[in-house]
Amino acid sequence: MFTSRWVLASLLLLGILSAPPVLAVPDEVPAIIEGFLAHQFPGSSSHFWVLNAAQWQSIEEMVVDFHAVVMKREGDAPSQHRYLLLIVAGKLAGAQSIPMDATTDCRPEQT
Repeated sequence: MFTSRWVLASLLLLGILSAPPVLAVPDEVPAIIEGFLAHQFPGSSSHFWVLNAAQWQSIEEMVVDFHAVVMKREGDAPSQHRYLLLIVAGKLAGAQSIPMDATTDCRPEQT
């Protein structure tokens, strides 16, 4: 009985320690996305966004890929948008609109 508990505890610990690390998005990224959308659609009645990916380029640079659904006015059909944002040192440094029907997937260059 003692041996089976020890083996189970060892396997559990091994599983936890060998799990890949999860990188969290810095706290300022949601505020940067919200500010970007407020600037892009100043008169919108509502919006929401979904983070597709966030990738560190260097210790201070991050590229964020996200979808946004914007309701410009009450009663209008919502519009969908996709953007890549370049965030450098916690500030928005660049933005690129990606067509919704784009067949390419945004990934880092393979060298």
